[in-house]
Amino acid sequence: MKHVPERKCAGCQGRFPKSALVRILRTPSGEVVLDTTGKLSGRGAYICKSEKCLAKARKSGYVERSLKCSVSDEVYSKISGELL
Repeated sequence: MKHVPERKCAGCQGRFPKSALVRILRTPSGEVVLDTTGKLSGRGAYICKSEKCLAKARKSGYVERSLKCSVSDEVYSKISGELL
């Protein structure tokens, strides 16, 4: 049986297979983007593919703590648009 990597959702705090989550990434240059491939270089936080989890993660500040930088409202709205 092959090992399936699991990651913790920043919103609901549940553990899921890495392929079921999307990665929010802080690039080495400091830009915050949505990493759909999961292979870009930088510090990342994982989140379920739902608006509910994104809203919960935003309210709790877990994404900002994970990325160790502040995330603007524009970035959250851009990520929200890309999740759908």
